Amino acid sequence: MGSKNVVLTSFVLFLTLVTLALIYSLYAVPRVQIIIIQTQDGAFKEQNDGIRYQLNEKTGKQEELKATKEEYEKKKNVQSKSQCAVVDDDNKFDCYPETSIATKEKCEARGCCWQAANQTQTQSKGLNGKVTGVPFCYYPKDFSGYKTGLKATTPTGFTVALSRNTTGFYPDDVMNLVMDIKYETEYRLRIRIYDPKNARYEVPLDTPKVTKAAPIQRYSVIVSNTGDAFNFAVTRKMLEPGQPVVLFNTSGAAPLIFADQFIQLSTFLPTKCLYGLGEHRGSLLHSMDWRRLTTWNRDQAPHDADTGTNLYGHHPFYLMMEDGGRSHGFFLLNSNAKETALQPAPALTWRTIGGVLDLYMFMGPSPSEVVQQYTEVIGRSFMPPYWSLGFHLCKYGYHSVNETMAVVKRMQEAKIPQDTQWNDIDYMDQYKDFTIGTSKFGDQAGMVNTLHSMGMHYVMIVDPGISNKKSSSPYPPYDVGTKMDIWIKDSKGVPLVGKVWPGDVVFPDFTNPKAYDYWTQMTKAFHDQVQFDGMWIDMNELSNFYDGSLTGCPGNKYDNPPYVPAVLGDQLKAKTICPSAQQNFSLTYNVHDLYGLTETMATYQALKTARARRPFIISRSTFAGQGHYGGHWSGDNFARYEDMAVSIPEMLNMNMFGISMIGADICGFHDDTTEQLCQRWQQLGAFYPFSRNHNDLGKKPQDPAVFSDAMKNSTRTALSVRYSLLPYLYTLFHKSNAMGETVARPLFFEFPEDTNTYIIDDQFLWGSALMITPVLTKDTTALNTYFPACAWYDFYTGLKITGSGSRIKVNAPLSQINLYVRGGNILPMVEPAMTTTESRKNNFRLLVALNETGQANGGLFWDDGETIGTHDSGVFNMIMFSAGKNFVSSEVMKAGYTGEKMTLDKLTVYGMLVTPKSVTVNGKGAQFQYNSPVKTLTVSIPLVDLLKPFSVKWM
Repeated sequence: MGSKNVVLTSFVLFLTLVTLALIYSLYAVPRVQIIIIQTQDGAFKEQNDGIRYQLNEKTGKQEELKATKEEYEKKKNVQSKSQCAVVDDDNKFDCYPETSIATKEKCEARGCCWQAANQTQTQSKGLNGKVTGVPFCYYPKDFSGYKTGLKATTPTGFTVALSRNTTGFYPDDVMNLVMDIKYETEYRLRIRIYDPKNARYEVPLDTPKVTKAAPIQRYSVIVSNTGDAFNFAVTRKMLEPGQPVVLFNTSGAAPLIFADQFIQLSTFLPTKCLYGLGEHRGSLLHSMDWRRLTTWNRDQAPHDADTGTNLYGHHPFYLMMEDGGRSHGFFLLNSNAKETALQPAPALTWRTIGGVLDLYMFMGPSPSEVVQQYTEVIGRSFMPPYWSLGFHLCKYGYHSVNETMAVVKRMQEAKIPQDTQWNDIDYMDQYKDFTIGTSKFGDQAGMVNTLHSMGMHYVMIVDPGISNKKSSSPYPPYDVGTKMDIWIKDSKGVPLVGKVWPGDVVFPDFTNPKAYDYWTQMTKAFHDQVQFDGMWIDMNELSNFYDGSLTGCPGNKYDNPPYVPAVLGDQLKAKTICPSAQQNFSLTYNVHDLYGLTETMATYQALKTARARRPFIISRSTFAGQGHYGGHWSGDNFARYEDMAVSIPEMLNMNMFGISMIGADICGFHDDTTEQLCQRWQQLGAFYPFSRNHNDLGKKPQDPAVFSDAMKNSTRTALSVRYSLLPYLYTLFHKSNAMGETVARPLFFEFPEDTNTYIIDDQFLWGSALMITPVLTKDTTALNTYFPACAWYDFYTGLKITGSGSRIKVNAPLSQINLYVRGGNILPMVEPAMTTTESRKNNFRLLVALNETGQANGGLFWDDGETIGTHDSGVFNMIMFSAGKNFVSSEVMKAGYTGEKMTLDKLTVYGMLVTPKSVTVNGKGAQFQYNSPVKTLTVSIPLVDLLKPFSVKWM
């Protein structure tokens, strides 16, 4: 017994000594991780000539380190082990995302795995130089990264400490992070990952503030155990029995990287049904086949679809359809240059070069609810003035008042509806903002007064660049801005000089509150001269004809960061200002992509002050939240059928991003259009939420009135239908403003369980009730139209089509665009006119489309169309309509606006299966017609007051 105790005691002592030795080896000597950033020479020479970093745990600093050849070979041998044995190529996460193609030496120097191409693997460069295809260089399973630390409960959720003791291959790793999980609402989750010691730039977007956790959550957040490699997942809690659905899962994906100028987060996704991630040109449903989408706002005419190149806007939000018809959304609140890599696993990787990871997840579960929850964070879309829903017309190259008004006259003579005339930079004196080229352009103020006398409106362009050209006469926009000190500065603190249309310019810094006052002063002073109704703000990415500035850029770490996403031009300064430029809130490096949004915000305030009515703003550059203040057009497109077709997914994406007022340049901006193309595009454009025809300097006129009688007739028909539906469209905008609903939406928003609708982007809906099916190809007079499973009615005839979730071949004559009303809906309409000013004086009409059970419902929101905040002040009317098998009735929910008469003179019912013998309106007999072949009923209404309940019955 005694000998056994001695042996046991000796063994315990031995283990204790071994443990102490291990602890000493770990903590007594500074731990070092070799990082190799290579040049283009040989492998070992690269590692000694490149920059290497180590973490000295005694000082807490990263230090340069020279590696020995033995250390390099030891590191390289790791890649041959089982940690690189990824069976499925789709699960390989790119360890070398630079635009140059990786080499074995460069890859292994990062501690990553290399597998050269086989017959099924390819890599290629896209339009902007980015590498696509299965990565040859990918992360091993045990790549060193952050460890999960202590977790602590907070009033809003919980926090997790994250730490790492090895540095990565980008400089200035943040070694300690905090993950803050907030249960903000039942359906909204927020996760922030940030540096707790050093404040970093964060987007100054006004988002909801939450002080306590939601008592019920439809989601769960799972974080790896303390001491383990960090990963987390978000799951959906199921209301019905069943397993939770994993929506976001970083386990097994690329490791979290959080360096000063490179942040990466990867996740596996539940399906491949991914939408959003703008602004990009392409199909509505994203391909997950190794695509990379770059965002860094740029003045770039959209070219070919599905290239992923950076365009005018930045919207890091996606919506995903799950199995079973549910959906969720994800928003990364970060404005730095970034890219989103998609791969077939399916998986997604965010890479951004600054800021923090500020993540929102929205549980839906319907697509419409996802957008509502998203816009609750970024802001609901603005309520537009009623006149802005009419047709707009513009051209770069209306050189004078006479030329401009000649087009207006031509449209009037052709009896084609038009509400708003626009001017491009032609009206300016030497292309300088807030000036009138009177001697050349003519009496702009008198022209606008004439348009107003015709019941029309006027919008002109304004660019952000302010000429700094010396002149003997004062130029208040420059003089006042200089005095107020509101210009963007270069790295030395002097106003940065760029170049746009007037020549050398300086740029207002709209992150500076003083710039709002400046912009308001300039806008009001110009409005005192010319009574314009809205503003078109262009070139605000910022666009710059210099790369950087007149004097170049200093070339510091902001102008030349260690990692540059695959931007066009290969440098952040390409066609814009220096990233190192100084703005009030932060460096341009951080706030560059906010320029269009902040200019829109300043313009909104300026127009409210100058006009005291609802502002109307169309901006080219956008960021999340743009829709709260203004609209967007999709930029300088081309007169091609492909551009017309791709305008539909562009419009639908922007509605998902909360920008309801969206449209493309009808008939194309660049190149000369053809009559057939323009005819079809005018038909489609009549159903853009923002409907404007616009084209380039030197191109043939393409206003509808310049073409043949057939073209004029079809355009008149399409626009007359639009104008008749404006009460319905206006109600949709109210729902967007008040509740976050989309105005234009994909079919899958209304039919989420019909997976056939997930890929459809050549048809779309206005709200839930009206389906638009345009012709998008040349010489086409028939369409294979998809009809989801419900009752549909031809808008023009009332002919019923019973949808079964399949395609039906239908005629598509050149004279009209095909429209279908969904059964179960009531559309408020009005007798159309040449302008909205005139049509608002006309009587209302109702179009009732009965569903299979003989029922329908709808509503109408109405106010004066221009006063700000009518919903909040209660100065509006809300009327609900319902229909059964033998009646249509109304209920007045709110009657707060009595400034105009609201009378109903006509009722049309589609889907009347039985011939009525009599019809009464409020108990009195009424005239009616019944079309037996198509089963429609038309009732002449004796001018019923819509602000009083009414009832139409038939027997």
